Amino acid sequence: MFFPAAQIIFGASVAALFYVYVGYPLLVYAVSRLRPKTVKRREYAPKVTILITAYNEEKVIREKLKNTFQINYPLEKLEILIASDGSTDNTDEIVKKFSAHGVKLFRQEGRKGKTYTQNKAVEEATGEIILFSDATTMYRQNVLREMLPNFADETVGCVAGKLIYVDNSKSNVGKGARSYWNYETFLKESESRACSLIGASGCLYAVRRSAYQPMYAEACSDFLICTVVYRQGLRSIYEPNAVCTEETNQKTDKEMRMRVRVISQTFTDLWRNREMLNPFRSGFYAVELFSHKVLRYAVPLFLILILISSLILAFHSLFFAASYALQILFYLTAFIGWILEKRGVKIGVFAIPLYFVLANLASVLAFYKFLQGENYARWEPIRETT
Repeated sequence: MFFPAAQIIFGASVAALFYVYVGYPLLVYAVSRLRPKTVKRREYAPKVTILITAYNEEKVIREKLKNTFQINYPLEKLEILIASDGSTDNTDEIVKKFSAHGVKLFRQEGRKGKTYTQNKAVEEATGEIILFSDATTMYRQNVLREMLPNFADETVGCVAGKLIYVDNSKSNVGKGARSYWNYETFLKESESRACSLIGASGCLYAVRRSAYQPMYAEACSDFLICTVVYRQGLRSIYEPNAVCTEETNQKTDKEMRMRVRVISQTFTDLWRNREMLNPFRSGFYAVELFSHKVLRYAVPLFLILILISSLILAFHSLFFAASYALQILFYLTAFIGWILEKRGVKIGVFAIPLYFVLANLASVLAFYKFLQGENYARWEPIRETT
């Protein structure tokens, strides 16, 4: 009885892993093609507030503002609002120097966290559309011209742009992050056409002011915002022609901290909004949430079960012995990639295994922190800047 059970566990875990990385992408792509939800785009030019949330961003805020001024949109319809979450460096002083150019500063005293600060800053915003941005993100000039026509469709509540990661250092972590993000971008395109996005890139997404609702402080706001608007009968869509760029993390420790924070926040959001996982309530949106988030974060469990079951069966089957050996080789490759990254050696062949293991280890740590009741209302700027 023991060995058949191990075979069942192995088969079920492999099937789950296959569904997460292959089956679900194929499913959502098929739905997006067979019954696509179109967007009725037309010329639309409302007043827009560009809301940039910052904490101790003195190294980059000046360049960010200069980049924002280059956006192609009528100045009389544009409000630039910097939300400073109790910055203790020169961020606020630098922003004040741009007040003559119409830049407004909202300062949140006491360091309340990104989402809380955004909530309060939105109350000060006067735009019909709020565009959320990060201080480290650079926009192309046509970003608003590409995003806004989607809001002419009254069923659209949120529009997310395309984030392109830049890895000038060509680091192993950076290459892994870019490959992972290319995969995520494919899913976003399909989910947008099939039903609705379940999450946006926090550095480039716009929301109708009338659809924005304050979120709890520990929320991952760029993930939860899609559920917020979906509850109101609105969609979140992906606009690939609205492009921004941002530097990847170049070190495993920084990438790990970022991913643990984001995933832990997402666990909180999924738990607090678990009724949205009911397909009788949310339709295909529930399938997207469960497949893209819940099962994705359960991948470490599937990997552990595959490893243990194949080890048990390896003594009785050449197939399972080979399977176990290949798994060990893969994890060894990731470990070697980590050692090389620590020593500053850049060998691309190790990038994918390293990032795969890093991402799944982050899920484990994030789940532990979630169970411990830790929250991440506050955030630290951790990307390398020049």
